[in-house]
Amino acid sequence: MMIGVARITIYLQAAESLKEKRRVVKSLLQRIHNRFNVAAAEVSDLDDRRIATLGVTCVSNSGPHCEEVLASVTRFVDGNLEMGQMGEIETEVIPW
Repeated sequence: MMIGVARITIYLQAAESLKEKRRVVKSLLQRIHNRFNVAAAEVSDLDDRRIATLGVTCVSNSGPHCEEVLASVTRFVDGNLEMGQMGEIETEVIPW
């Protein structure tokens, strides 16, 4: 079994408040989960309205499949940001 983990940082310069940031992030996380059937959550920078750090995890029996799913999620996030831009992306596939 392989566990794929991605940490995606998003910069939301246009967010006026934490409420607006959370609306954008919650919507994005729900779309990620529905489309890719992965676990996704905001994992850091919770009180900073300009930055959102997302954690995405998938489990598979194949390492390349995990890498492919995480790459697809990253492309999806980059193409579906309502405001802001992608920042750093860290991925790792861990054998279990």
